[in-house]
Amino acid sequence: MPEQGPGLATSRQSRLLDRLEACSYAPVLDLSAFLGVSEATVRRDLVDLEARGLIRRTHGGAMPLAQITRDFPNSERLTRHAADKARIGRAAADLVADGDAVFLDAGTTVLQVASQLSRRTGLTFVTNGTDIAACLAGAGVERLYVTGGEYHDMNRSLSGPLAAATIRRFNVDRLFLSVSAVDLGRGQIAISDPALAEAQRAMIEIAQEVIVVADHSKFTRSALAVIAPLEAVDRIVTDTACRDCLGTIPDALARKIIFA
Repeated sequence: MPEQGPGLATSRQSRLLDRLEACSYAPVLDLSAFLGVSEATVRRDLVDLEARGLIRRTHGGAMPLAQITRDFPNSERLTRHAADKARIGRAAADLVADGDAVFLDAGTTVLQVASQLSRRTGLTFVTNGTDIAACLAGAGVERLYVTGGEYHDMNRSLSGPLAAATIRRFNVDRLFLSVSAVDLGRGQIAISDPALAEAQRAMIEIAQEVIVVADHSKFTRSALAVIAPLEAVDRIVTDTACRDCLGTIPDALARKIIFA
């Protein structure tokens, strides 16, 4: 069975990361058996993932990073936890009322929310995500506003000071926010790239309700750039696998969580 090629490597590395997130540490031999590839291929994947700041290699194996300073680009994140993200998107879209003005942050889970909402009428959309703008425009939504800003290919967003200034000119009913980490220990939401955080803070300022959409993998780590404290978040929509990540949390936080 072939082990090389960009598409095969991307799919394999995504599965490898999922495995490490599930077990915290894995030896190369176990990863080789899990993926059905040679140990040499696993080692090459681990070198690549470590160079991208996504895992830490150890003697004979690897573990996921607790602190995220870089992330996969959208093109690769689309395939990670795809079924979970689709369920989250459906559950999150149900929170939108007819006539709402909705801000959709850039991100693959928010893209699932956008896909659901694009089928509805009477909504007004604002986004800084180029993928999301394309999704909504392609569906022929009635009212769509796209922020300016500096383009970031990692998550296909328009961010930075110009985006933040534009965002502050709006007032929306609901914000669907994408994050790299829901850090329960530190009580904050965070993202891997500080260049993206300023625009997200502006989104929170102009939203009546802040809704974080995040699959279970976001609850087992922290990230470099703090966006806001968890107190600034009204709801968190996640998948049912997140139940095992939560442990004991305050009742006030538990009431914010919706399982899809």
